[in-house]
Amino acid sequence: MSDMSFKQAKELTEQFELAQLSLSQTIKKLDQVTKNFDESAARQEKIMQYMPELDKKLELMKIVIALNIGFVIGLLAAKFII
Repeated sequence: MSDMSFKQAKELTEQFELAQLSLSQTIKKLDQVTKNFDESAARQEKIMQYMPELDKKLELMKIVIALNIGFVIGLLAAKFII
C-alpha cells in the first residue's frame, strides 16, 4: 500500500510540475501580450495627436487643388475668349 501511495504522490508531483510549467508559460505570454498592447496604445496615441495636423494639411491640399483647377479653367477660358 505504501508503494501505491508513493506512486500517487509521484504522479501528483509530476502533475504539479506540469501545471507550474504551463502557468509560467502562460504568465510569460501574458506579459508579452501586455507589452504589445501598451506599445499599440502608445502608437494609437501618437496617431491621435497627428490627426488634427493631418486634417489641416488635407484642407490645404484641397484649397491648392481647387486653385490649380481654377487656374487651368481660367487659362482655357482666356484662350477661347481671346
